[in-house]
Amino acid sequence: MHWLLSGPLNVEQLTVNIADLPASLKGTKLVQMSDLHYDGLRLSERMLEKAIAISNEAEPDLVVLTGDYITDEPTPIHQLVLRLKNLQSRLGIYAVLGNHDLRYRNYDSKTEVTKALTSIGIKVLWNEIAYPLGEELPLVGLAEFWSREFDPTSVMKQLDPTKPCIVLSHNPDTAEILEKWRVDLQLSGHTHGGQIILPGIGPVVVYYKKLIYKIPRKIRRWIPFLRGNPAKVMLHWEWAQGFHQVGKNQLYVNRGLGTYPPGRLFCPPEVTVITLEN
Repeated sequence: MHWLLSGPLNVEQLTVNIADLPASLKGTKLVQMSDLHYDGLRLSERMLEKAIAISNEAEPDLVVLTGDYITDEPTPIHQLVLRLKNLQSRLGIYAVLGNHDLRYRNYDSKTEVTKALTSIGIKVLWNEIAYPLGEELPLVGLAEFWSREFDPTSVMKQLDPTKPCIVLSHNPDTAEILEKWRVDLQLSGHTHGGQIILPGIGPVVVYYKKLIYKIPRKIRRWIPFLRGNPAKVMLHWEWAQGFHQVGKNQLYVNRGLGTYPPGRLFCPPEVTVITLEN
């Protein structure tokens, strides 16, 4: 990726308080990476290598990946997993899929991406519950929000509401739906942080409706993010990045590593290092 379309890689350090967290899990460290969009254009080999090195240096108990490993057709996933196999984690690597990982034209991307990730030992969760941190802190991985199989009810009803849980869900909009259940920490991506940030103001996309009609149509058609409709990507752009309280639940949205035209401005890609406390 050209440097103008990205920026320096940031490491976000986050401490999250989890109610009823077992004493044995205090200080547990997670690393989250998201939205790689690996296709030879939107993520440089240098940045990917650096992100993997940062993750390994953190010596995480668990690595979680929150979707969009590819952008269009799925072939690049086979090169990507050759890089991701260098990730190190004490208790393994768990992943969910994003909207770009499902289908592209005649490609069954979901199957190909899942098989490729599984081939290097990454556990892909699709409406599943796993217990890498033990029975007292389940890890839930939901199906992609835009898929027909998105079904949080069938998964969440299996959990004991007196125990904490962590949910991986690519699209942050799902946090609104998940308010009816206990979610001590939801980890999402999808937004790329909004990509275009105005310092002191926030993501431009939040102000899309106010701005769009003030810009002449002749100019808008040459600016990719002004040609589309952000509401088709996400509704809650106020959750474009960072930590949020959604009702009683907690949500963290990773800005991702890759990008999409027109690129990033004041919105650096990130690797997130999360420490759990009680």
